[in-house]
Amino acid sequence: HGIADRIGAGFHPHRFDVFDLNFAGTFLMQRSRNDLWVGLFVLLGGLALVFLALKSANLLSFNFNPTYALSARFDNIGGLKVNAPVKSAGVVVGRVASIGFDQNTFQADVHLAVDKAYQFPKDSSLAILTSGLLGEQYIGITAGYESQDLKPGDRISSTQSAVVLENL
Repeated sequence: HGIADRIGAGFHPHRFDVFDLNFAGTFLMQRSRNDLWVGLFVLLGGLALVFLALKSANLLSFNFNPTYALSARFDNIGGLKVNAPVKSAGVVVGRVASIGFDQNTFQADVHLAVDKAYQFPKDSSLAILTSGLLGEQYIGITAGYESQDLKPGDRISSTQSAVVLENL
């Protein structure tokens, strides 16, 4: 059998040749292997896009450092969201763990997860700030001067609510 038989010259539909079946099987196996690689590449690309979208929307954060919990009450939190950064001097020192509403005081109850590497004095204060003119809101910690540090579970009483542009 020559090359003419393989490319269709002298085609006989009633005759099957073992060589022709092996050629077709090898071709199909190579094609399925290519399809697998293309599919894997597309899947990884899709996962990368989802990861970037969640990271840029601040909905995903990976922090495996040990943290301690702090809480505070605010009259108005504006657009503050869970996982918003907690910053001191522009450095991210933690994240907003949860936001709730206190039925007794009618205030927002904000729980923070602060990295254990950062300790703040007991008389530190919190303010809800905005990155840029229309940027994301975050909590800024201003360190106090007391010699004792905050302990896990402490509530910070000195807070400044978010500035709401509609109220100005």
